[in-house]
Amino acid sequence: MKSLLQHRRFSRNILIEMCVLAVLVAALIAWQFDFVNSVYFQDQLTHTGIVLNSAIISLFALGVLRIIWLLFSYAGEESAILRVIDNLEQGFKPLSEVPENRIITRRYRNMEQLFNNGMPINHSALASTLVASESTRNSFPKFINNILILSGVFGTIVALSIALVGASDLLESAVTMDGMGMVVHGMSTALSTTITAIACYVYFGYFYLKLTDVQTNLISTVEQITGNHFMPRFHIQTETVLHQFADLIRSLQELLGQMKNSQRSYEELAAEMRNSQSAFEDLETRIISALVDVHRTRIQPVNEEINDIKRLLRLGFRLP
Repeated sequence: MKSLLQHRRFSRNILIEMCVLAVLVAALIAWQFDFVNSVYFQDQLTHTGIVLNSAIISLFALGVLRIIWLLFSYAGEESAILRVIDNLEQGFKPLSEVPENRIITRRYRNMEQLFNNGMPINHSALASTLVASESTRNSFPKFINNILILSGVFGTIVALSIALVGASDLLESAVTMDGMGMVVHGMSTALSTTITAIACYVYFGYFYLKLTDVQTNLISTVEQITGNHFMPRFHIQTETVLHQFADLIRSLQELLGQMKNSQRSYEELAAEMRNSQSAFEDLETRIISALVDVHRTRIQPVNEEINDIKRLLRLGFRLP
């Protein structure tokens, strides 16, 4: 699982590289300060060189600040991904202790929402959306990277124009040295703007490429985790559905068999109850017949004898 993140703490390492390289550049400037001072500041007839170099450095600084901000943001995304990987390895919930504003969290929540709404999850569409969303964050560094070298060319053209103006003045007057000074100033300004633009472009271009590498590594890791771990949680495979449907049919068949057996048992019980009822009716008939026989053979003769006794008593006692 740790191999999912091809470069652990990639963004942090790039930030360290930026700091180290900035320190080296500052040390180089301090070491060659006399040369830098002579090219950029000494004997400047106009402020054109300072203005152009300041504009180039300002664009460069804005672009670097944007790259640093993005790298810090991606460092947080990498930490969230490492937390998700640890949770998956330890069997915890994927988003346990993971901030909600991270890419990996939004991806999981989107898939969960689609699954709860009964919508199919299209991994390719999710990946394309993420790539498009992240590419918009690099628009400003990309703009700076494209115009940085052009600003140096613009400064060179302006400086050469100043040199041409100085050459024109030199040709018009063979006495004054102002024209020659303007030519030298123009060439010096062209050199300084070119050096500034190239140095800024090399530094910025390198770390802009590193920023795209960080972004590519992050997106590929998110998609790999999505495909290997998130999709099985929410994606319904056709083969799985068919297998579950077959199991359901098999269970229904077993239930129908049990219902048939139960129905057969009920029919047998009903037949036994009918037989029992017939037996009770026969027993009742026999009891009634026995009672009739007892009445006819035992009770009726007694009644007749009693009637005879009554008749004899009336005759003997002359009763009416």
